[in-house]
Amino acid sequence: MPNKKPHSKSPRARQQSAGTDTKPKLDALPELVVDVADLPATAADLSQRLATSDTLFQRGASLIKLVKNADGCSIRPLNAHDVVNFTHAVCRPVEKKIVGGELVSKPVTLPAAVARLYLNRHDAWGVHDLNGICRAPILSDDGSIRLAQGFDPETRFWCVGIDTPPIPERPSEKQAKQALARLRSAFLTFPFADAVTTTTSRNGKIVDPGQPPRVDESAFLTGLLTAVCRPSLSLTPGFIIRAPQFSGAGTGKGQLVRAIARIAYDIAPNPFTSSGDRSELDKRLTAALVAAQPLIFIDNVNAEVLRSNLLAQIVTENPCAIRPFRENTKLVQIPTNAFLAITGNALRVSEDLARRFLVVDLDAGCEDPELRSFTHEFAASVQSRRRELLAAALTIWRWGRRNDIKRGLPLGSFERWARWCRDPLVALGCADPVKRISDIKRDDPRRVQLVEFFTLWHDLYGDRAVKVKNLDIRLRMLADPQGSGSRQSLSSFVANLAGTRAAGYVMIRNIPAGVWGTSTYVVKKAE
Repeated sequence: MPNKKPHSKSPRARQQSAGTDTKPKLDALPELVVDVADLPATAADLSQRLATSDTLFQRGASLIKLVKNADGCSIRPLNAHDVVNFTHAVCRPVEKKIVGGELVSKPVTLPAAVARLYLNRHDAWGVHDLNGICRAPILSDDGSIRLAQGFDPETRFWCVGIDTPPIPERPSEKQAKQALARLRSAFLTFPFADAVTTTTSRNGKIVDPGQPPRVDESAFLTGLLTAVCRPSLSLTPGFIIRAPQFSGAGTGKGQLVRAIARIAYDIAPNPFTSSGDRSELDKRLTAALVAAQPLIFIDNVNAEVLRSNLLAQIVTENPCAIRPFRENTKLVQIPTNAFLAITGNALRVSEDLARRFLVVDLDAGCEDPELRSFTHEFAASVQSRRRELLAAALTIWRWGRRNDIKRGLPLGSFERWARWCRDPLVALGCADPVKRISDIKRDDPRRVQLVEFFTLWHDLYGDRAVKVKNLDIRLRMLADPQGSGSRQSLSSFVANLAGTRAAGYVMIRNIPAGVWGTSTYVVKKAE
């Protein structure tokens, strides 16, 4: 007789078998009593149960969860369904009933109302605050380096994927210079606009490693060192990598940012673009801040004059105030230690952003930079040399922290960053990238308008005080090139300039003595 195949279990039998296997596990979980007459009390009890979770955190005013992915982890806002899932993982919701004179526990699914009440317990969740996701070693002012994995209570970072190569305990100047040479060797083929170049038979023109780095290469190297140090610094300037308008595609702007991300954090960054609309840019920046990733990368900001109050705040305030989505009025404070990089062709910055960003200019000196050929694949080369290049950056940083070195130009709000990231490179012979800030200000179209306005005003009136209503038509056109403004808007434009200094002039407002008097203004030579 042919052998009979064993019968497979029926669905009900499989279910009973599964129930038998999992019942001891469920019985081992503590009970969460769902009091239908006092659901807020149940939500409060649930807060105590979930406070011990190692994947739930508070960021700003929101409750978030850590999610593992290919790059290590990311964060997601917690919703009511998540609360139900997390609850059943740590406890067993039950309702207490009297049956046959005995008090029995009836297992139930956590009611959605309890989940929503729990989410509404702002500042009473009991979980740790999360400052961000850290993928770089934690550095100290004395030059020491600390590794961490998982949640680090001292910095309140979730640390993941941190790998620090060995470096000298007390690097000598010679070792620091050798480290700088190793860093430069990985980027010699990039067309830093002001670099001294030489010609090789393999790659055409490259940066001459025998000459000290000029401003553009120095600004990039400073950016790389800044990314490595960023999680350990409260404030750092942002970095812009830009190229000419029509011949800037293919110069390698994005590759430089991706190389920074790979060396410092061993990740591939997720860039987003600017639509040209300031409010839309602020929305995308807000989403990036909430995501808490170590790097914010704004790509392809082409032919724009970059203005954003939120962008300025991200660079010089930590924590910074943001308005979360779907909340029209409430501002929340959110910490950020993200390295900020922006790329674009013919990109300029305006207003207060000028002092908050260091600029790297690239210029391939040809019409079609993307057609250049090289003997190696750059991204693969950086990946293979990552530990070597990270060790070089950390060696330069530690040498700077453990020696009395030359200082660069002062830069307000970023004194500690300057000591950590900029000054060691300047002491090793790099140019000071802070020198470029004056050029950035000079190219700011708003400042150009202001210089022309002040210069013409002084040429017309000298040191004589003038009422706004009596201003020359040429000044009116400078203040409002479109000619669409009213007298009130012109008055506001001039009033907002009171006390402003530009191009060697200062605007002074003379306040009238009476209530109904009219202010007069004078543009004088500044001392």
